[in-house]
Amino acid sequence: MIKKLIFALSFLMAVTISAQKTNDKDAVTAAAEKLRLAMISGEKPALESLILPELTYGHSGGHIDDAAEFVEKLVSKKSDFVTIDITNQTISITGNTAIVRHHFYATTADAGKAPGDVTLDILLVWVKVKKDWKLLARQAVKSEKKK
Repeated sequence: MIKKLIFALSFLMAVTISAQKTNDKDAVTAAAEKLRLAMISGEKPALESLILPELTYGHSGGHIDDAAEFVEKLVSKKSDFVTIDITNQTISITGNTAIVRHHFYATTADAGKAPGDVTLDILLVWVKVKKDWKLLARQAVKSEKKK
């Protein structure tokens, strides 16, 4: 009887953990999409709602923005994304940390310049704070891949 009870409890725990990971993966996917849209819109409240104050945002050229600089560049249109397409996204979750990798293709009009194209591979680190996922770190590397 005890063995059956232990088996049943173990099974229920496994199902619960699996369901939680699926819910978290969906929530991280939604947060990444909200970030994509906020980076295009440049809306300060939307951007600030998705990041942690400790954000470290690494560009493919080596420059690293803090949270304030990341938001300011997008709000001021110093960094202006006209379009952002994300492909080949993978999400790995361990505890309250999610690692997201994807291919990033964007059209830009930085500081009113003629449109440019950006092709990058991105690593995002999201942290679950209460029930929300917040961006802690981002690193971009140049990519040869096309959309």
